[in-house]
Amino acid sequence: MSAFPRRGEIWQVQLPDENKRRPALIISTNSRNQFSNSVLVIPITSNLKPSQTHVLLPAGQGGLKHASMARCENIGYLQKGFVHRGGFSGEVAAGLLREVETSILLALEITRP
Repeated sequence: MSAFPRRGEIWQVQLPDENKRRPALIISTNSRNQFSNSVLVIPITSNLKPSQTHVLLPAGQGGLKHASMARCENIGYLQKGFVHRGGFSGEVAAGLLREVETSILLALEITRP
């Protein structure tokens, strides 16, 4: 188990505008995650509402107990004090992380050449 959040892992977070903790996917680089005081995250919800900017994360990915959606239009950064391991472990599959990257680009209307 790493001492800091790693890209592709799911951690429990406290978002500033919410009164509850929720899972979130760490998307910032490992060097940033290790040396910075903050990380970049994508919130995860159990509301399975399909969207171009939502990626389905099956149960078991990164320690998720239920199928969930990564809401890639809601990129945020959090101080590490608001990020906790919780009951999650491991990384999501590389293919899912690529889907998240593609959905982030769609959310920002960035096209690849």
